[in-house]
Amino acid sequence: MKVQTRQLGDSGLNVSALGLGCMGMSFGLGPAADKNEMIALIHEAVESGVTFFDTAEVYGPFTNEELVGEALARVRNEVVIATKFGFKANADGSGRWSELDSRPEHIREVAEASLKRLNIDVIDLFYQHRVDPNVPIEDVAGTVKDLIKEGKVKHFGMSEAGAQTIRKAHAVQPVTALQSEYSLWWREPEKEIIPTLEELGIGFVPFSPLGKGFLTGKIDENTIFDAKDFRSMVPRFTPEARKANQSMVDLLSNIGAAKNATPAQIALAWLLAQKPWIVPIPGTTKIHRLKENLGALEIKLTADDLREINEAADNIEVQGNRYPESFQKLINR
Repeated sequence: MKVQTRQLGDSGLNVSALGLGCMGMSFGLGPAADKNEMIALIHEAVESGVTFFDTAEVYGPFTNEELVGEALARVRNEVVIATKFGFKANADGSGRWSELDSRPEHIREVAEASLKRLNIDVIDLFYQHRVDPNVPIEDVAGTVKDLIKEGKVKHFGMSEAGAQTIRKAHAVQPVTALQSEYSLWWREPEKEIIPTLEELGIGFVPFSPLGKGFLTGKIDENTIFDAKDFRSMVPRFTPEARKANQSMVDLLSNIGAAKNATPAQIALAWLLAQKPWIVPIPGTTKIHRLKENLGALEIKLTADDLREINEAADNIEVQGNRYPESFQKLINR
């Protein structure tokens, strides 16, 4: 199967229409997966036509960048590697990374460290992981602009930023892509974010395009999450919320049955159909899931299909917040 490419906005950055989110290989969804198995999975992705790989220093921390760098070393010039700055370890010694830090000197430190861990000469796409209210966004954009001039970064990205913040940053250094959560069970970006990106010529990279796994249909109210799995803390993943939200999976299953497709494939095909500059980055630790996700690129949803999905989804009220209360302060600034 030939994976088609998409351009992220007006930037000239072309990537495979589906990328690969690598976080869960090392962090966030339970214990880290076997390193050699994950390298094999990344190699399979490359051989399948995926050219867009997403990581961050905080995934692990650090180990995911090292994994991605090692796995992609032999094809470095054929792929686009995205990583992120903007956090620092909490001062309480807990090992958590919920403190924000986008001071210019820290951005530079992270860039140098990420280059080494990824074993690359330039970062293709450098995202601000979360907006730091203590640092003017113009200073952040200006620092990345300098890194671009110095040849250490190619493109500037933002994550979970609000429309006005995106505009301010874009005025200093053009933003190539915004990475934020977007899927059939989180459609908030449709209100302000997507129109802003379209106006400014910025690409959109939805993370959690499968609702952190829920839209695959493989999770139900009886699923037990590992203590290290972030979802064990998420209100949307309480047993009660999962039971209430099952109707969204039922919708995808019903559409999929008519298309000989899985719920996950319909969820991804729906996202791909929204705009030609949207590039979802589903993550997985299983090769058969990688292949399933890539199968979404073969599915063509008609205008009638999309209308049916949208009308049905509009009548489903998803239960539970997408983040614990303690994380709410980190989004949409």
